[in-house]
Amino acid sequence: MALDDWEQAIAKLPHDACIVGVDEVGRGPLAGDVVAAAAVLDRNDPIDGLADSKKLTAKRRELLSEQLHLRAKAVALGRASPEEIDELNILQASLLAMWRAVDALGVNPDLVLVDGRQLPRWNYRSIAVIKGDSRVQQIAAASIVAKVERDRYMCEQHQRWPMYGFDAHKGYPTAAHLSALKTHGVSPLHRRSFAPVRAIIGGH
Repeated sequence: MALDDWEQAIAKLPHDACIVGVDEVGRGPLAGDVVAAAAVLDRNDPIDGLADSKKLTAKRRELLSEQLHLRAKAVALGRASPEEIDELNILQASLLAMWRAVDALGVNPDLVLVDGRQLPRWNYRSIAVIKGDSRVQQIAAASIVAKVERDRYMCEQHQRWPMYGFDAHKGYPTAAHLSALKTHGVSPLHRRSFAPVRAIIGGH
């Protein structure tokens, strides 16, 4: 079976090469930051069970995130605020969050593997991997760290804005969230460029 581009790229690198995986969480919600993570795994200390964060239970994600922070060579986070999302659009804000995550690692990557179809504007050698969070260990690691961080962040925001139920839906457009928006209006945490929020602001 022929190797994919990213597999070929890894195969050509030395064992101690710095390979970074990057993923983001939170493009779809109507509120809150989009959060990205970058991770460099230790090939001599593999962590069992890394997988697409969406396929793991919350408890399993928490355990794996803790292990990654303890045992990975490097882990870092980046984010973009609702204001930046509204100014740039969600795609560009997501790419910005990814850029910030890799920059925060403080390493010089030999290769950066990014989940999805598009890459941030940077000078690193990098490859976009479709469904990378279920195919590439480094990206799976990043997806877990990003998901755990964003879920925690939205639960913190719930303490400030309990009427919206952020602890349950994490800002995604559930029926309960849309109902709360209609009842309580728009909070500073909401993304005003997203259609359901824009409709509330416009009085529809």
